[in-house]
Amino acid sequence: MVDAFYPAVGTAVVEILEAQGIAVEFSCDQTCCGQPAFNGGFWNDARAMARHTLDVFSMTAGPIVVPSGSCADMIAHRYPELLRDDMEYVSKAKHVAVRTYEFTQFLVDELGLSDAGASCRGRAAYHPSCHGLRGLNLCEQPQTLLAHVDGLEQVELPCAEECCGFGGLFSVKMSAISGAMLERKLDHLIASGADILVGSDVSCLMHMAGGLQRRGSQIAVKHIAEVLNEHG
Repeated sequence: MVDAFYPAVGTAVVEILEAQGIAVEFSCDQTCCGQPAFNGGFWNDARAMARHTLDVFSMTAGPIVVPSGSCADMIAHRYPELLRDDMEYVSKAKHVAVRTYEFTQFLVDELGLSDAGASCRGRAAYHPSCHGLRGLNLCEQPQTLLAHVDGLEQVELPCAEECCGFGGLFSVKMSAISGAMLERKLDHLIASGADILVGSDVSCLMHMAGGLQRRGSQIAVKHIAEVLNEHG
């Protein structure tokens, strides 16, 4: 989704990593990690996509940094499960899994970074996406980075840990429930007084941005990498 809809997020990730002195490589052979197929129960399709992803990343060295908690969780935790009966690929999956980090997780836990040198004016509410929060335990890392953005005021998002209702195919297959969850999330967001919604997964952000647009809201929606890459 970053490649297809939000390339500026990918660019921001690269620029932030390069500012820390890290050489970034991006293989054009990589595609979707296969999580939508996995969540939809199409495990054979998901396995094919997982094997391709593992083939691509097994030819690389160093950390694998992913600007999405859901994709990082898929690679780090679901690939070994999905391929447990495939001796060749379960080994690849385990080796790739230990190298895989969500973006904020890598910055804070691996680089020891708390201040990316960003500046951004506004009142920001942070939405913790479900896979990042529950699958990767991303509780403090995003907040630590946002706390050091000059000029940015963090405001509490009521019921922040509740799902926004996206859930990949869930929002399509069970649109009525998804829509109700979204409306509840947006009510809380508006009540927070924020003028910027920040998140770590463009999937959730796209879902919420659509809801805000339909409401005629002026709240800006930004991936955390975009915020951390602002300097003005």
